[in-house]
Amino acid sequence: MKPFQLSDLQDRLDALPALGLELQRRAAYALLHAPPRLLRALVGPEKRSPEGHVLDLQMQVLIYINERLGGALDATEDPVEARKRMDEGSRLITPRVSPAPAHEDRRIPVENGSLPVRIYTPPSAGSAPLPVVVFFHGGGFSRGSLVSHHGECQGLAVKAEAIVVAVDYRLAPEHRFPAAVDDALAAFRWVAEHAATFGGDPTRIAVAGDSAGGNLAAVVARETRGDAHKPVFQLLVYPATDMTRSLPSHRHFREGFFLTEASINIFLAAYLNSEAEQRDPRASPLLAGDHGGQPPAMVLTAGFDPLRDEGDAYAKALAEAGVPVEHRSYEGLIHGFFNMSAMVDAAHHGFDDAARALRRALHPLG
Repeated sequence: MKPFQLSDLQDRLDALPALGLELQRRAAYALLHAPPRLLRALVGPEKRSPEGHVLDLQMQVLIYINERLGGALDATEDPVEARKRMDEGSRLITPRVSPAPAHEDRRIPVENGSLPVRIYTPPSAGSAPLPVVVFFHGGGFSRGSLVSHHGECQGLAVKAEAIVVAVDYRLAPEHRFPAAVDDALAAFRWVAEHAATFGGDPTRIAVAGDSAGGNLAAVVARETRGDAHKPVFQLLVYPATDMTRSLPSHRHFREGFFLTEASINIFLAAYLNSEAEQRDPRASPLLAGDHGGQPPAMVLTAGFDPLRDEGDAYAKALAEAGVPVEHRSYEGLIHGFFNMSAMVDAAHHGFDDAARALRRALHPLG
């Protein structure tokens, strides 16, 4: 049989744009799992962070594929079109879960209206109440939906053996700060009050989210410290915690790794009403004066991520305030890896680490 050659990879890459979604998915997976020597020949030399960490090879290939397919993040795009493109693109790299958990779409009452949520119930559900994870999606406060993170929520429900309630909070620029925070708090409090109605245990509720969603999960964990039912755990995946963007990683990784400096600038200009709001603790939880009294946390960060240093700093601030924290840094990965677990092996390991942490926190006796 003819040995696999670099030209074969290039031919497959050239064919990707003409394929349907499922064939694209399979072809991209095959490309990413070709022999490492060929992948290195395809994408060129290693990329290193200022600290000397090497960008994961599969991640470098995925960035290369994304650029060839014209999928680079364009923060200037019309928000409605950008949301549609994110939803469609998520189907290429999102995890597939089998057997899939059942899910139900609902609208829950909030002040001046209602809010869409999607409730996932794992196949292992029995008659006993299950713990609950309230999940907030990423997307720069202006993108993301129940569709974009559907696979991730399915995976968390199954792996953590928990009911997952995904929250479709209002997005910028149509709804600026603090609309997303208000929705996140209202959703958490609705879940805490009504968990028993969908088989949940109100004494075992976690909050979780990635990027902008990690920001919202952190804010909810802090703002509900005085509630009768408060989170028992917070999973923060490369969370945005400091809107001033003053830490070094914002300069080190301003372009070339999906999330760019230009994108962040546009996202925050759409989300915040003024520069002064950058320092509001409900926007920048790192800048809050008091981090004590919060639930235990797991903080995941990526080595090639503009948000890396503020995630690291938030984990340190929680620990210094006496909050039990597990901080895992995936040095070879980029922002967004949580959504790439179906394609990139190291991202898959990170997703599993997060799910296991949720399971340990929500099932402490088993």
